[in-house]
Amino acid sequence: MSQSQESQQRHQVLSVSAPDVRYFTAILRGVSFVSRATVTITVDGFTVTVEEARTLLATAFVFKDMFEEYAYHPEVSESRSQPASQTINNAAFEIPLNTLIECLNIFGTSNVSTTLKTKQWKQSVEDGGVDHDNDRTGPLDRYFSSSNTGTAMRMSYEGTGYPLTLHIAEDAAGPTATCQITTYEPEPQLELPFDNDATYIVFIKQIIQSSWLSDALSELENSSYEKITIMSNPPPPRPRAQRAPSKPILRIHAAGPFGSCEMDYPNDREVLETFECEGPVVFSYKLLHISRTIRALQNSTKTSLRVDNGGLLCLQLLMPSPRPRGGNSEAFTEFRCLPLDEV
Repeated sequence: MSQSQESQQRHQVLSVSAPDVRYFTAILRGVSFVSRATVTITVDGFTVTVEEARTLLATAFVFKDMFEEYAYHPEVSESRSQPASQTINNAAFEIPLNTLIECLNIFGTSNVSTTLKTKQWKQSVEDGGVDHDNDRTGPLDRYFSSSNTGTAMRMSYEGTGYPLTLHIAEDAAGPTATCQITTYEPEPQLELPFDNDATYIVFIKQIIQSSWLSDALSELENSSYEKITIMSNPPPPRPRAQRAPSKPILRIHAAGPFGSCEMDYPNDREVLETFECEGPVVFSYKLLHISRTIRALQNSTKTSLRVDNGGLLCLQLLMPSPRPRGGNSEAFTEFRCLPLDEV
């Protein structure tokens, strides 16, 4: 690196590079259901947060280990009300998320469809094959090949008031593109604290294979159903004295003006890796909000599902990195959704 490049990098708040943009783009697409997103940068990585209708909060956690290079230098505050040497530990700005995704796909190399996953998964189960979601690399592995033919990216940000700059190239000898995306002052974010207050008890703690959940929601997405109800019960004691049917440990109930449907999940480790339930739980949510998780679910392997006693739903989706480098190289996406107020 030349002296001029080193000097320029020291003035940049953020500088990252990746040899292939597809994995990064896939994570961003999982939360791209609204136009604006808030990016918060830390020394360990950055988060991309969106919200909808003051009810749904989605955050993509992108750790620094997934990039080939990651350099963060907190900008120094120049406000007169603060000490001259005070630094801003976490830089934050708002950005048009869809514009960022379009720039990453400027050469058309990162737009890989995820709609085939459901059919492929169903076919493998019907044929008695192995469920590939159990592989460590997960469905995101299809974004990478053994050859280094991906579109490379260098992304930088110089601080408040400056644009987010992307340099994108297919290869060293091919065409390159430079994109500058306007950044904005971040708006106050919706706060949905989970498991931070002793007065809120987590009623449900489950880890489920993401494919089971994404298949169910995909079937409901384009239907006439308007709300979805999550029902859960503690596992029945063993042995059972009576042969009466037991209550489902996890049921998804969808209802709308023209009917309803139910999907029960068995207490099987192939479906539910872990299961904890303090007591009977029934909470309803708007299907439109829950269906926002489908794209991220299709790119994840496992989902942690938790519900507290206020009905706040928390879904954490594991997005394993196909290039493990140690540390927190596996990104994840989190959705938090408030329940419907029902009398």
